[in-house]
Amino acid sequence: MAKNRSRRLRKKLRVDEFQELGFDISWEFDAKVAEADIDTIVDKFIDDVIEARKLGFHGGGHREWEGIIATQTLGKCTEEDRAAVKAFWATQSVANVEVSDLYDIWWG
Repeated sequence: MAKNRSRRLRKKLRVDEFQELGFDISWEFDAKVAEADIDTIVDKFIDDVIEARKLGFHGGGHREWEGIIATQTLGKCTEEDRAAVKAFWATQSVANVEVSDLYDIWWG
């Protein structure tokens, strides 16, 4: 493709200043975590990390969770966002926490 793209085309292609970066996450709740506590912990994650940092989480699970994290509006997640997610799960009763590197969520 041509390097000299119009702003409109760059936006449609989600490249350059319209590129969106996100990352994947997965974790598994320990067996000692009660069923009733799973929703509470996930709600705390959404409130304390996702909403607080203006991120969005699309995913799900029960004892094993996985999903993608991106910004709520057009933008790029940062290494600080990844670190905040890792820090939250480091304080919880979970195992196998995996946080991917940042990648282009449209072209990655």
